[in-house]
Amino acid sequence: MNYLQAIILAIIEGLTEFLPVSSTGHMIIGSSIMGIAKEDFTKTFTVVIQFGAILSVLVLYRRKFIPTDKDWKKIFTFYVRLAFAFLPAVVFGLLLKKYIDIMLENVLVVAISLLIGGIIFLLLDKWFATAEENGTSELSSNTKAVKIGLFQVIAMIPGVSRSAATIIGGLTQGLNKKAAAEFSFFLAVPTMFAATVKDLYDLYKAGGGFEGNQLQLLLIGNLVAFVVALLAIRSFIGFLTKHGFKVFGYYRIVVGGAILILYLLGYELSMM
Repeated sequence: MNYLQAIILAIIEGLTEFLPVSSTGHMIIGSSIMGIAKEDFTKTFTVVIQFGAILSVLVLYRRKFIPTDKDWKKIFTFYVRLAFAFLPAVVFGLLLKKYIDIMLENVLVVAISLLIGGIIFLLLDKWFATAEENGTSELSSNTKAVKIGLFQVIAMIPGVSRSAATIIGGLTQGLNKKAAAEFSFFLAVPTMFAATVKDLYDLYKAGGGFEGNQLQLLLIGNLVAFVVALLAIRSFIGFLTKHGFKVFGYYRIVVGGAILILYLLGYELSMM
């Protein structure tokens, strides 16, 4: 992987991580088009640059994570809700790791997940037509947080999109579109941080490390992902509340269809 390839992958990560379009599917297309070799560092790179995307959420919503009004009850409730929502990913991630790894090797799973998700997204605006009028801006119970967390578990299937699953989960629990999207961002912080730390730990345990310019590639990747994710998050909230989900549905269908066609034509598509 060279510097240009690292920057392009980081741009893809920053743009797609928080949008309901599946960053995995886009990474497959991007890495395949650029001919990036499937190797341990490539996989580590795509996971570790998520840290830059996480940082963008912490910067944009710093007053949510560290409120200035020092309302300790409100702060405690926010973190408890987040912990309950994160818990299912921990439990099922450990229980289903072997099966998740198998699915991660299957490009067809990604394509089908994108297509099915796209069809669902075409129907979401109708299903949640009153979300803006009747939806709330805060979760009212830990039980609802757990249910959103269970939706995040579905996103362990490659191509589903963590953002898509948790936004839908939030809507089913009575949040309005803006609140559902923002809670999806908040939940990304512990989820993606845990994935990054685990990947680095596995690399360390296996006796691996970074060679040559790999550390520089990681630093550049995180910086680019951070800046792009900042812009993507700011744009997404306004677009979602104004235009709804349908555009993302059509887009998912196009991307999923493209991957499926390339796969059926025999093109070698590399998974991260």
